[in-house]
Amino acid sequence: MADKMCMVVCEGSFDKAMMPLIMGTTAAAMGTEVHVFYTFFGTKLVTKKANPKLPGIMRLFTGVFAGRMKKVGIPGHDEFMQQAQDMGVNLYACSTTMGLMGVKDEDLKPGVKVLGAAAFLKLAGESQTTLFIG
Repeated sequence: MADKMCMVVCEGSFDKAMMPLIMGTTAAAMGTEVHVFYTFFGTKLVTKKANPKLPGIMRLFTGVFAGRMKKVGIPGHDEFMQQAQDMGVNLYACSTTMGLMGVKDEDLKPGVKVLGAAAFLKLAGESQTTLFIG
């Protein structure tokens, strides 16, 4: 079995947006095949209008936190997502959730693929590591 890592992202907050990108690019840099499946509220993270914020009252400090990340060399969400794709990280929007949330194919960021739960479960079943970020 080849090194494969799968992640499920079901929330759309800033911390949940950044974690699969940090973990995914790190794994890809180590030669691991990476698949990230965005479902439910995580689906908005792979749309062109994505603008994740910290949760709750911390929402007000999203810009401050993003600035701190930039100071230590961590790119913003859109740039980081593009970097992940450039490194071969596969990003998927859940086909069922897209219908539920009213997300159309043309709403997705370039390079994001649409995948059903059954197909993702097949990938996860072949994976050495499966993470749930939610």
